[in-house]
Amino acid sequence: MIVLKGTALAQQRLSTPQVIHYSSNDYKAGMQNWDIAQDARGIMYFGNNEGLLTFNGHFWNTYPLTNHTAVRSLEIASNQRIYVGGLGEIGYFEPNANGILTYHSLLPLLASKDRSFGDVWNVSIVGEDVFFQSLAQIMHFHAGKLTVYPSESAWIFMGKATGVLYAQQTDKGLYQWQGNRWKLVSEDPVLKQHSLTSIQPAGRHTLWFTTLQKGIYQWQGGTLSPQKTSADATFITDRIYCAWALENNQYALGTNASGLYIVDRSGKIIQKYTSAEGLPNPNVRGIWLDKNKNLWLALNDGIACITLNSPIQYIYPNGSKPTTGYSMAKVGNLLYAGTSNGLYVAPLEDSPADLSKAQGVFSEIAEGKGQVWRLDLLGKELYMGHENGLFHIQDRQVKEKGNLPGTWTWASFSAQHYVIGTYDGLRQLTASASVTDIAGLRESLRFLYVDSTQHTIWSSHPSRGVFQIKWKPQDSQMASVQVYSKENGLPSSLYNYVYQARGKMVVTTEKGIYEFNAKENWFVPSAFFQKLLGNLAIQYLKEDPEGNIWFVNHKRLGLIDFQTGSQPQILYFPELTGKLVGGFESIYPIDSDNIFVGSNRGFVHINYRQYQKQIQKPAILLSGVKVTGARDSLIFGGYPMVGEGITLQPGMNSLVFEFTSPSYTQQNTTEYSYQLKGVDSEWSTWSTKTEKAYTHLPWGNYTFQVKARTNLGQESDVFTYAFFIEPAWYESYWSYGAYTLILLGVLYQLFAWQRRKHQTEQKQLTYLHQLELDRTEKELVRLQNQQLEADVEFKNKELAAMTMQLVQRGEVLGKVKDVVTTLAKKQDSKDSALSFRQVLRLIRDVESKDADWGQFTLHFNTVNDDFFHLLKLKYPELTPNDLKLCAYLKMNLSSKEIARLMNVTVKAIEIGRYRLRKKLNLNSEINLYEFLVDLSKEPRMNG
Repeated sequence: MIVLKGTALAQQRLSTPQVIHYSSNDYKAGMQNWDIAQDARGIMYFGNNEGLLTFNGHFWNTYPLTNHTAVRSLEIASNQRIYVGGLGEIGYFEPNANGILTYHSLLPLLASKDRSFGDVWNVSIVGEDVFFQSLAQIMHFHAGKLTVYPSESAWIFMGKATGVLYAQQTDKGLYQWQGNRWKLVSEDPVLKQHSLTSIQPAGRHTLWFTTLQKGIYQWQGGTLSPQKTSADATFITDRIYCAWALENNQYALGTNASGLYIVDRSGKIIQKYTSAEGLPNPNVRGIWLDKNKNLWLALNDGIACITLNSPIQYIYPNGSKPTTGYSMAKVGNLLYAGTSNGLYVAPLEDSPADLSKAQGVFSEIAEGKGQVWRLDLLGKELYMGHENGLFHIQDRQVKEKGNLPGTWTWASFSAQHYVIGTYDGLRQLTASASVTDIAGLRESLRFLYVDSTQHTIWSSHPSRGVFQIKWKPQDSQMASVQVYSKENGLPSSLYNYVYQARGKMVVTTEKGIYEFNAKENWFVPSAFFQKLLGNLAIQYLKEDPEGNIWFVNHKRLGLIDFQTGSQPQILYFPELTGKLVGGFESIYPIDSDNIFVGSNRGFVHINYRQYQKQIQKPAILLSGVKVTGARDSLIFGGYPMVGEGITLQPGMNSLVFEFTSPSYTQQNTTEYSYQLKGVDSEWSTWSTKTEKAYTHLPWGNYTFQVKARTNLGQESDVFTYAFFIEPAWYESYWSYGAYTLILLGVLYQLFAWQRRKHQTEQKQLTYLHQLELDRTEKELVRLQNQQLEADVEFKNKELAAMTMQLVQRGEVLGKVKDVVTTLAKKQDSKDSALSFRQVLRLIRDVESKDADWGQFTLHFNTVNDDFFHLLKLKYPELTPNDLKLCAYLKMNLSSKEIARLMNVTVKAIEIGRYRLRKKLNLNSEINLYEFLVDLSKEPRMNG
């Protein structure tokens, strides 16, 4: 969107409203626009070359006709039907069940012969009757029927004024709709030959007729007379194409080539908007004054909106070449403007409360050419701070005061002395107009505050700090200069500015407003301003006559209003954000009706009293709801629906909500908050965002809510939109029933599986337990066997020891026997022989006793597990000597050892072995020892 500013002609209004231009690139439709209307909700409609164009303050939409021709004319009925006429097409738009604007053609109601009627240039509605005018015929739509009134020559105009419908026919004159018929009411030659373009009310029983090529006529009591204006020549050559009656007996006249004129009832031009003065295109084809008194223009290329009733107006002292505005002052009926290229003055022809409505034209004062920094009173006289010094202004004369360097500002020290801040320090100006230097500080001092009671001058430099200067009038030298910076309580040594507010000196900083504590010689945050502005960076401060304080925060204009309400209110003006002169801000408040603000393109005039009244409770519109995804689709078109809500199919769960407020000049001052019940637990924070997207919403009921508020805090009503997202087939109740059954089945199978698993695990555990028991038992058996083997080993060792003892005893007894026998043979005495024979007998008794054998048998059976018993069971024919022989053989004793134990010869043992083999049925190849060992390993047989 391109924003332009119109300018006033020499004999016209001092200021001009803002002109907003919408190009075809903005609204994405045809260049040419033909007609305009506004519905009850505030939505604007335009007849465009590509169909019906709508605008709700943020979103544009285009709705084509059936035959895709231009919409030449349109009008909205009381039931909000939008009747339109195009090339060979008539019909109406109204919303369908989903609030989407839909076209309905009326052509089927016409007979075939009446359907070739060309362009429909006007649509008018009178009560419940709708009229469509083309050159060939006028079509009357009523109660679902169309009546055709063909032209005898050509119907060249149709329009209404004061509720009465008129039509004009070439060579016939002017007709009026009366009693369901067209009645000829004037045959004036002008009306027969020259086409009317509008009929406007002009007082009691008086109408204004605008013509295409003959200017303006007044019609009163059936008599037609010319209405003279100072622009008649232009109206005749450049044609009046459309008109609209404004307030205060003024009229807006749109021409084909000279833009828009605003004239009063006497014909005086009040304002003019042309291409050179801000209107983007001079060919005006349609006019509409909306509910907020904004004037809309349908242009041959684009659309324009002139904010006629806006409390913010623009002043361009240099006409079509805007320059930066730095200072303004009003003295008497003269308004002075200081700019970046010189001084301008405008004599005010009248003095309305709102000076922006005054008649006046700025002209340049040659002596003031150059950079003007300040215009203000010095005593009772107007002075100008200029890049070339200080100048006195009287009437329209400019005279230099002293030979000063570039002058920024000044302040009164006393009734006779003034302090002047220049590019190069301070100067003193006395009532006698003498100028002297004040030595002691050579800095560019643009900010001053004087405390004459303390003989103190406060000043500041954006990069040097804050200066406290002690000085007395008449002195040519400063008594002292102290610099305050970050080391003295200020948040920074940079960007500190000295101002006066509420009767005291304050310093605006990067972190709020500070005050000076004289006792501590220290700067501290202002408790008063801290509560209001906190640590907001402030670059400029100005107190108006009513005690309100205007301030600038990074090119954003704000106000602390102490007059409205019981508590101070903080208000911002977003309309001016970015338009102020950074570092050289200027505000000139005369009263609440006249606040002049320097801008980068001239000056801005704010009527604060009107600003407060005009900003009322905003409206809120939900302009559309779209489903996003593979294929985007519009499910709500922003118009009232039939029914309470809408049901969305499964999968249509990613939505974009578009909303706006139809406040066309306050879009940048309006904020929005929204909430989707069912998703959002709280309202969103306020923002200028005009759409909200939600993705992957689960099925269920939802309600979208949205509201708007202005920068003055007024909130709109809440707009609600309810909808229901159906569940997918897999989310239906039947599906959930099936899911439940499946889940139960799965749970049952899981339970059965778990049970089987448990049983299997139990079996496995039992098996493992049994294995463990078996392993334990085997281990016990092994340990027992090991113990048994140890016992057997021990007993074997005992048996072996006993056997060896027996063998050794036998050997000893044998040796003793041999010795005794030998000795007995050598003794001759009978007594001795008898004694030796008794000893021998005793030895033989010892050798033949079985006591030792019994003990041996006991040990042997213990070690060899009833070896003898087993032999007797298998071989019962074995004798005791055979058993003894088997025992000794199993012990792997030699024949010699066995013979000694058995007290026989070795040969006897060999014979015994032979016999034993026969009894045991063993052949010679079998080892008798191994046989006996294997036999002892056989399980015991129960007899």
